[in-house]
Amino acid sequence: MDEDWQADLERWLAPYLEALGNKTRRRMCPAYIAGLIGPGDRKSIQPMAARSDAIPYDRLHHFIGAGLWDSAPLEATLWSQADELVGGDRAWLIIDDTALPKKGKASVGVAPQYATALGKNANCQTLVSVTLASSEVPLMLSLRLFLPESWTSDTARMDKSGVPAPLQEYRTKPEIAIEEIDRIIAAGVRFGCVLADAGYGLSAPFRQALSTRGLCWAVGIPRHQKVYPADVQLIFPIAGRGRPRVRHVPDVKSMAAHAMLEGAKWRQVSWRKGTKGRLTARFAAMRVRIADGAPQRIGSAGAQHMPGEEARLVGEHRSNGERKYYLSNLPGDTPIKALAGAIKARWICEQAHQQLKEELGLDHFEGRSWTGLQRHALMSMMAYAFLQSRRLAQAGRKKKESSVRLPNPPCPQCARPSLTACLAHRRSNALTADVASSDTLANFCQSSASITVAY
Repeated sequence: MDEDWQADLERWLAPYLEALGNKTRRRMCPAYIAGLIGPGDRKSIQPMAARSDAIPYDRLHHFIGAGLWDSAPLEATLWSQADELVGGDRAWLIIDDTALPKKGKASVGVAPQYATALGKNANCQTLVSVTLASSEVPLMLSLRLFLPESWTSDTARMDKSGVPAPLQEYRTKPEIAIEEIDRIIAAGVRFGCVLADAGYGLSAPFRQALSTRGLCWAVGIPRHQKVYPADVQLIFPIAGRGRPRVRHVPDVKSMAAHAMLEGAKWRQVSWRKGTKGRLTARFAAMRVRIADGAPQRIGSAGAQHMPGEEARLVGEHRSNGERKYYLSNLPGDTPIKALAGAIKARWICEQAHQQLKEELGLDHFEGRSWTGLQRHALMSMMAYAFLQSRRLAQAGRKKKESSVRLPNPPCPQCARPSLTACLAHRRSNALTADVASSDTLANFCQSSASITVAY
């Protein structure tokens, strides 16, 4: 990074600092973010203060852990800038979570729970993340702590950690995600489709909440998720004995997603170019009705979920033998390649999590309070947004430079720069030359060209 980044940071933070008001806080915010961006392996408060003589440790600690300031205006500014940078109908809103491994049990929200990054249960904190992404450029909008039941059942423990009273009630991760999506929609952030992995996609209330809000979505599901054929009909079965039926039942049984796609037509699809070439896998898609309606007893099958919303069931067979399944309510005429592109766009969120941890110290916070952790996460997201804005600005400059058209080299025989003006000379040379060497070909007039810069 060039040496003037701190001056750019001061200018970029101006709208944030206006919301902070107090002059001490207006000094601490840039100092904290500069500490996250600057050199050093550890990005907790004490090492950052030690690396800068201008930042007193106690003031920096008070700013993050105990200062009386509202983070909502800073979030609103972050969301506004993110929308300006990557928002739009083609942007993705990606729902995921990330784990912060922790020792002990005093830090807010820490408990033995499944950590996706580790692939196993571990003692950690879990943050539900919401990312806005477009053209492989992610911007983190929200990182909200998930509180396990071992915490929400202990009011004294939550009070000691400073968990706000409205947030002390237990909420599942999908419920937290929906609350954050509502806040983001209310702020006017633009996006075209919500993406989530199977940890969220298996939740029928989560999918239904997205549809109720009129949102397009594409989510992962477990292979055993039950679905009905799209043409399933609701009928009144004939009762062999007893009272007549008063409720409809489906005319076919539901089946697991993997079984539904067994007889489907699979095709090789490439969705983007990776570092080692095109990324490809075999995909199949078909219209289904999701078995997430109200449960009802259906004959000898017992209680079964009735047919719910119609959606596209998508299967993926990877080259390593792994199989994945997805549901999406994108329009029925969406090509399979576009479906695959939407499903696979989630990878950028994992890259953002990794960069926030490895480069900006998201998981380095050593405090124990709710307020401190959430403010540290907010500062990390602001630092990440600043770096992405610089990346986009630099890419824009390169693109602008690449669009400058170079002049045609003149024809060596007629000194005319136009290709068509000396086309006769080119033809004459080509016909009379028995052997055209590379030196001779280099003397022919060339068409105008533009430099293409990959970034």
